[in-house]
Amino acid sequence: MRCVIARYPFELTKAGVLASMKGVRPELITGESVTIGRRRYPVKQVGQVITGQDRRDFTVGEVTRAMASLGFTCHGCPEAPVGMGVPTPLRTASAMFGGAGPMDV
Repeated sequence: MRCVIARYPFELTKAGVLASMKGVRPELITGESVTIGRRRYPVKQVGQVITGQDRRDFTVGEVTRAMASLGFTCHGCPEAPVGMGVPTPLRTASAMFGGAGPMDV
């Protein structure tokens, strides 16, 4: 499949992507990801490996579209804790030492 990533054309195949990612350890997932084989990789890591480009040169959307077109499963951002119940360093220290933090007043 021909696709353009960061203004450069690439001929990608599912087998080629699988071969490129073989033996590559997945990094910590903090945003969008793609399942390749039995592993889940950050989209930017996959883009860097298959194109050889710097991660700043392409967008998540470009790589996600290419991976989805090849039949890989793409995932959105993981759920992030939201709200006042999220422990922060200040809240954790406040709870540990029994002091009143800014949220306790």
